[in-house]
Amino acid sequence: MYQAVLFDLDGTLLDTADDLGAALNHTLAHYGLEHIPAEFYRPEASNGSLGLLKLGLKHRIDDFNFEELKSVFFDYYQSNIAHFTQFFEGIQDILQWLDEQSIDWGVVTNKPGFLTEQLLHCFPAFSRAKVVLSGDSLSKRKPDPMPLLHAAEVMGVQPEHCIYVGDALRDIEAGNRAGMKTIIAGYGYIEENALLDSWNADKTTSSVTELNTLLQQMFVK
Repeated sequence: MYQAVLFDLDGTLLDTADDLGAALNHTLAHYGLEHIPAEFYRPEASNGSLGLLKLGLKHRIDDFNFEELKSVFFDYYQSNIAHFTQFFEGIQDILQWLDEQSIDWGVVTNKPGFLTEQLLHCFPAFSRAKVVLSGDSLSKRKPDPMPLLHAAEVMGVQPEHCIYVGDALRDIEAGNRAGMKTIIAGYGYIEENALLDSWNADKTTSSVTELNTLLQQMFVK
């Protein structure tokens, strides 16, 4: 029944949180503000620069020029984009299995394209992706289903024959609206008190191992 898998990037395939957190703390230090510990920035990492800067500046965010904040953040992040970043343990096994089974896979992320391209070049496995779409690749981004529908079209797969895996509510909403099978990557950047049942995903996995088993079961059927 299923012919392809699409993945979110940050918090689903790659553990990028510590590089994003380092960029946040560099920005805060630049303005003489206190750093944010990993236990607080990691759950926010899927929300990108906006979510992280709001976390760090809190009610003071309107006191700063946001474009300047982003400039400091992105300048540092680009220069250190894969210092800590790595695949979540076991993800490369999933991608290898998909390749061995001749199952197409790709990436649909809200990360800006210039960062996506730079980051993926650091990990050769992504050269095998059939499609990569960033947050600015099209006129709309997740939670709009447009990027997922376009990715399926590029792969030559009907949406209902595609699975989308992500660790944020917008991922699941986009996948559901696109008519895809949706899976929550519960090992990703999810707040401790998140009500995952309310996301209306088809499946929830708590580990990469569980995701691997689930995908193999779904394709074997």
